[in-house]
Amino acid sequence: SAGSVDAPDEMFGIEPNIPVMHQVVNAQLAHRRSGTHSTKTRAEVAGGGAKPWRQKGTGRARQGSIRAPQWRGGGIAHGPKPRDYTQRTPKKMVRLALRSALSDRASEGRVKVVDDWGFSEPKTKQGITVLEQLGLRTKGERVPRVLLVLDRNEDAAWKSFRNLGKYVQIVLLEELNAYDVLVNDYVFYSKATL
Repeated sequence: SAGSVDAPDEMFGIEPNIPVMHQVVNAQLAHRRSGTHSTKTRAEVAGGGAKPWRQKGTGRARQGSIRAPQWRGGGIAHGPKPRDYTQRTPKKMVRLALRSALSDRASEGRVKVVDDWGFSEPKTKQGITVLEQLGLRTKGERVPRVLLVLDRNEDAAWKSFRNLGKYVQIVLLEELNAYDVLVNDYVFYSKATL
């Protein structure tokens, strides 16, 4: 530890707005969906043009097509069709959700600032060493998920951390969003990105 830094209160010190965070995260997850799911209705399934048996006199229930939904091999009633799941979210709401998420993590002491990553060359082993020195890798304990906010020119740090799997997520400064902050336990900035 080399001390502390002063972070702007309007970014890290507001009262988290949980309904806004919920709405923005839902919209973000909905936007990920491809919406290409599709089933065939009775009109789209091949065959079934002829009436299977006559209307009256057989003692059986009346049927008009062997591709009706109650038949094996028939169409699907009210099944999914391709659709767009995206929700329009106002920019002010997206910004408020991000500020709320960062304030929530900061109130728990889970926002950290690193003076400098100190990588002369990209090495995954050095990345693991840095995480251990920051107290994020302890044997026998659950490994916390870490979000690293990097700058475009921090190439060595990017390459040193990118192979560390699901427990380390790297985002560029302009890509920072509420969902990534909330899904990770810790948020790490360098002084430049802060």
